[in-house]
Amino acid sequence: MYYFCNTHRNLTPQLVKVTILQTDVRWRDIGANILAAEKLVGGSPGADLYVLPEMWATGFVTESPSEACSGFPLEWMKGLAAGRRCAVCGSAAVMGADGKPRNRQYFVLPDGSYYYYDKRHLFAYGGEDKGYVRGNRRVVAEYGGVRFLLQTCYDLRFPVWARNHDDYDAAIFVANWPTSRRGVWHVLLRARAIENQCYVIGANRTGADPSCGYAGGSAVIDARGRTLAQAKGGAPQAVTAEIDMEALRRFREKFPVLRDRDV
Repeated sequence: MYYFCNTHRNLTPQLVKVTILQTDVRWRDIGANILAAEKLVGGSPGADLYVLPEMWATGFVTESPSEACSGFPLEWMKGLAAGRRCAVCGSAAVMGADGKPRNRQYFVLPDGSYYYYDKRHLFAYGGEDKGYVRGNRRVVAEYGGVRFLLQTCYDLRFPVWARNHDDYDAAIFVANWPTSRRGVWHVLLRARAIENQCYVIGANRTGADPSCGYAGGSAVIDARGRTLAQAKGGAPQAVTAEIDMEALRRFREKFPVLRDRDV
């Protein structure tokens, strides 16, 4: 199940401050990755929502995934959300109730309740489909008057799954997107924002793992495809922008393209 409550910090009406934590994920080192995230949070206080990359606590583990599964990343996210009175989003390798691993994205609220989304499009090219069970449920998290569609990395390539059915205002893509395909990352983030008339939050990692390198490129895009904030280079850093629901409402009313979408 996933849970939702209305208890959160006093947000500015229609305005939500989002901070992406673009971290250099250390391979299978949960403690070091938590310290890195805490450092970025400490340097960028006051966000309503902090967003971490895909598998931010371990790296993109495909071999022996059960060994990477842990409940500790979720517990740390709960602690951060409670301590900062904010929401926290990011994915981790977890063991499902059936004893099989999932690449699970959490959206944690300040009171410790949370939504979760299991990645639907497993990255077969990298062997993810061999170790993990794919999800089959679309999840929209609600917080601060904003509806957030939860998506993970490879999902970015599949617009049908991400189609806006008037059920969300912003899409969050947490990722381990490699340097070799960073041009595709930037194009698809903008495409998803424009075609769905929504904000897009793309949280990518930086650094390297045993398979490849990552150049970051984390960004927040508005419904017109304009970049509101983007990482400067591939170093670990915080990227902050505001989601303005009133501006989004006005744009959707003035140019209502979603009314003409294919069903």
